[in-house]
Amino acid sequence: MKKSLTTRLSILQKSFELIYTHGYQATSIDTIIAMTNVTKGAFFYHFKNKDEMGLAVINEIMYPLMHNDLVKPLLDSTDPVDDIYNMIRYLLLENPFLTMKDGCPAGNLTQEMSPLSDDFKQALSKLSQEFKDAMKIAIERGQRNGIVKDDIHSEDIAVFVLSGYWGIRIFGKIANDDKSYKAYLQGLKFYLESLLKK
Repeated sequence: MKKSLTTRLSILQKSFELIYTHGYQATSIDTIIAMTNVTKGAFFYHFKNKDEMGLAVINEIMYPLMHNDLVKPLLDSTDPVDDIYNMIRYLLLENPFLTMKDGCPAGNLTQEMSPLSDDFKQALSKLSQEFKDAMKIAIERGQRNGIVKDDIHSEDIAVFVLSGYWGIRIFGKIANDDKSYKAYLQGLKFYLESLLKK
């Protein structure tokens, strides 16, 4: 990889970490420069301003991570009830990068930046839409395979599950206690199992 591309990737990766732990508006260009040991000139060689860098973080760091970890597994799912539950459980209790105190990176950025920037809103909407669509596809495949009840609507299920996930992430930040996660997971498991054909 060329040095300039390595530098750009380093800026984006460190920016993602800073934005996740401190928020977008609290993360300054000067902080990013200090953390990556690049010059201000190098930063502005790659990005004309902070917002261009922020959008690149969404499109080049967050999007591939979400696609590989969340979207692709659901597109390959053969048992949506177990696969959705196990994915949410992994995100809440086992993922080594996601922390309780910092919540969900996509959810945080959506809450912070969607009201302020249409560009951010559109980029973040793409992330959540693909996650939701993949969940719908998994549920509909479960219906075709005779696992999931025929009379449910995949859109409703996906919206409900994702809303619960983002909500419990916020609750976890406030409570700072995995009891809330475990209570949510117990309720989620009961709900998902109710979708199964008897």
